[in-house]
Amino acid sequence: MNPKAKYTQRIKSEAKRLGFLSCGISKAEFLEQEAPRLEKWLNQNMHGEMRYMENHFDKRLDPTKLVDDSKSVISLLLNYFPSEQQKDPEAPKLSKYAYGTDYHFVIKDKLKQLLQFIQEEIGEVHGRAFVDSAPVLDKAWAAKSGLGWIGKNSNLLTQQVGSFYFIAELIIDLDLEYDTPVTDHCGTCTACIDACPTQAIVEPYVVDGSKCISYFTIELKEEIPNSYKNQFDNWMFGCDVCQDVCPWNRFSKPHNEPLFNPKPELLEMSKKDWEEITQEVFSKVFQKSAVKRTKFSGLQRNIDFLYGS
Repeated sequence: MNPKAKYTQRIKSEAKRLGFLSCGISKAEFLEQEAPRLEKWLNQNMHGEMRYMENHFDKRLDPTKLVDDSKSVISLLLNYFPSEQQKDPEAPKLSKYAYGTDYHFVIKDKLKQLLQFIQEEIGEVHGRAFVDSAPVLDKAWAAKSGLGWIGKNSNLLTQQVGSFYFIAELIIDLDLEYDTPVTDHCGTCTACIDACPTQAIVEPYVVDGSKCISYFTIELKEEIPNSYKNQFDNWMFGCDVCQDVCPWNRFSKPHNEPLFNPKPELLEMSKKDWEEITQEVFSKVFQKSAVKRTKFSGLQRNIDFLYGS
């Protein structure tokens, strides 16, 4: 076996050992197909108030600008599909990815371990770990690495496990064997487009971020426009509608990452509990959670928007 194939195999089996769902690798090069798409999306102001999306345009498309002399982008998926969901059907809803410990911490830790493994097993390899917090087009790299295709709801989809997983990358200066993209299996299905409560999927494969419930409940710092009243389908943090209705998600299986398990009281909270939530309860239930991003005041604003006059 040639060294490239041997290193690739070792990296993939270590990724599996660390609990990643799958691992795909592609050549670190300029994302030619993504450039015009990203430019058009930004020009149409579909990022709303997410001004950070305008920054580092070149870095978003070219990994060699993020890691000197980079050769490979290792894309990894980590399942977060929960075994249990919120009990009260009337309670305001929380996106499933935010049930447990903030994924940034969980994944960063695993990526560090993977990089350390590569350095110990292979030698002097330099690289950086990325989890959704740097200018990296996660979904594009995952699709290029054969981990799935980008669906009509603009999420990465896979036939085996649907889409309830996080995407992360290691960009390293080591040549490896590269995977090839898979074909699109959305077919004529429009379930996600038909179900989106705010019509944020403006055409197949294009999501207007500034109309998405996740954007309003997490990214938007100002008041939520009144014109969206009664359109949130009871979501107070994020939204899973376009994933919940996706036929491929009938293959989702519960994750086995203990850190993604929610605090039991989170699932037990009733509509009344949420309406009366205090700073103290918020701090306890969301101690190391991604929900802390909205802060207590943001979550309260979202709940008020759902039930206020």
